[in-house]
Amino acid sequence: MLAAAGAAGEILVRVLAQAEEHGSGFQINLFWIITQAASFLIFLWLLYVLAFKRIGATLEERRSKIEQGLRDADQARVDREQAAQERLAVLAAARTEAEDILVRAQKVADESRERDLAETRAQVDQMRERAAADIATEKERAISEVRGQVAELALAAAARVVGETMTDARERRLVEEFLGQMGNNQSGRPGGGAARNN
Repeated sequence: MLAAAGAAGEILVRVLAQAEEHGSGFQINLFWIITQAASFLIFLWLLYVLAFKRIGATLEERRSKIEQGLRDADQARVDREQAAQERLAVLAAARTEAEDILVRAQKVADESRERDLAETRAQVDQMRERAAADIATEKERAISEVRGQVAELALAAAARVVGETMTDARERRLVEEFLGQMGNNQSGRPGGGAARNN
């Protein structure tokens, strides 16, 4: 712009200098005005092509980069918000799954504990039944031994009282009758079995 203004000032100075040389008053040389105006227009066109057009292209490129950056920033914000929502959804799903796993584990533990308790009860019942059977067997064996001893004592006492030796057949019959009477008396008497066991 300054160069164009300088060129226009130069033209004006020349025109005035020519007018003074000719001595005739103020004259306008139309050819020089048109030539100078054309050169001024060519200079403006060259200035536009060489400077302003490049500046405009650079500004347009910067404007498009800024717009693209703003679009990218908006997209990044949207993506970040979606990622945050997805993360929250994944966390909620993980919590739900963890709770389900805990519930299933608790259920399995409860079932296992109940199964173990049932097996333990069954084993205790079996042990109790075996112990009862063993006690009954031992009781019968003890009663047999006591009967044998009582029979021998009874025979020995009878032999002393009678003062004679008894025969085997007779001894056996007397002992069996005695034990039969004792068994009837003990079973008929209330609490007799308990007293006998003690």
